[in-house]
Amino acid sequence: MLLQDKVAIITGAGSGMGRAMALSFSREGATVAVADINVNAAIETVLLIQEQNTGKAFVHGVDVSYAKSVQELINDVGEREGKIDIVVNCAGLPQAFTPIEELEEDDWDRLMNVNAKSIFLTAKYAVPYMKKQNQGVILNISSIASERARPGLNAYCASKGAVVVLTKSLALELAPFGIRVNAINPGPANTEMLGKFISANEGEREQLKQDVFLSSIPLGKLIEPEDIAEAALYLCSPHSQKITGTILNVDGGRGI
Repeated sequence: MLLQDKVAIITGAGSGMGRAMALSFSREGATVAVADINVNAAIETVLLIQEQNTGKAFVHGVDVSYAKSVQELINDVGEREGKIDIVVNCAGLPQAFTPIEELEEDDWDRLMNVNAKSIFLTAKYAVPYMKKQNQGVILNISSIASERARPGLNAYCASKGAVVVLTKSLALELAPFGIRVNAINPGPANTEMLGKFISANEGEREQLKQDVFLSSIPLGKLIEPEDIAEAALYLCSPHSQKITGTILNVDGGRGI
């Protein structure tokens, strides 16, 4: 029970990697705040956790791009549980291939707000709880696109690059308070989001996922949500107590 008695907030926990992490953390004894803008999806995650009969979990709706919503999430969890040990920033948006001259300013802003600004917001409101405890873990889900950019994913790559640098900056800033900050760079993952990087109809996406993404992974397999969950568990557990400011690639070799 690596996370026994820990309180964890996971954004984007209604599906994909976020759901896999919520299930994993719960199995290891954590109380998990399953936070998502899609409340129905978050409820489904909590029901899966309850089926496991391990840990505790509850739903909290959140728009991670909106300061008031994030503040309410953090404060509600802090007041309910009396502490916040772990924050995992998994909520994110993809970008379909878009030439830079065709990218709308609103689309740029939304990608930056959800993928990068959200990490500033959760840290802003969660760090005071962690400083009082003199301990805590912040884990950010970035992307291998922060290292290996792809054409047409301009805003997405910029947002994930910001996540990496912010992770390192916060790691230095918060180390004196016993707060560790790390990030994971997933490679192309076998989730619903992956198809949304492709400008194609639903019927063509599955084949294009294989042609476009699978061929770029040296190990020859898409990353599974459970792969990210296992890496996240390690980085949020006592097994990594001396690790901070690290960007861990879980990408099947894509970043080489």
